[in-house]
Amino acid sequence: MSESSAEQKPAGKGKATPTRKQAQAATVRPLVGDRSPEAKEAAKAKAKADRARMRAGQLAGEDKYLPLRERGPQKKFVRDLIDARYTVGEFLVPAMVMVLLLSFMDSNQASTFNKTLSLISIGIMLAIVLDSVFIARRVKKAAKEKFGADKLESGLALYGVVRGTQLRMLRMPKPAVGPFLGKNKKK
Repeated sequence: MSESSAEQKPAGKGKATPTRKQAQAATVRPLVGDRSPEAKEAAKAKAKADRARMRAGQLAGEDKYLPLRERGPQKKFVRDLIDARYTVGEFLVPAMVMVLLLSFMDSNQASTFNKTLSLISIGIMLAIVLDSVFIARRVKKAAKEKFGADKLESGLALYGVVRGTQLRMLRMPKPAVGPFLGKNKKK
């Protein structure tokens, strides 16, 4: 029995032990991916397509492409509520540009003219503050009616005020309803 078992066992592992240099060379991997020009161009094209898909999704208002602060049915409700009408805040930037341009005009009554422009600027700011208060109250009231007072997310009123002060063409996601009586925009 000992003779037959000794004949059946192979001696050694059947191959030579690799040297340290060979073992290390077998495990070496590049730190970065393929660095060929073709691979770089393919990666750029893929990244560009991903960015275009994300941008299109954000513009369309798809929840999975929106930032966390813009997601959810309550935020969509507030966006539609604000976009359904014009707000004073969205005219802030054009009004301030006009005031700035008028302040550079040379006039004989420069001090009177500048005082008038300052009063106009203050009036615009007060109108924006008043409109923001009304927006916040309207958002809170409408959201409570639709979702219930106990299920409201925090910060909806501020979200509505901030959206109301943005220029309509720069709002993200794009407005889904028009400013006239909340009718849907024609696409």
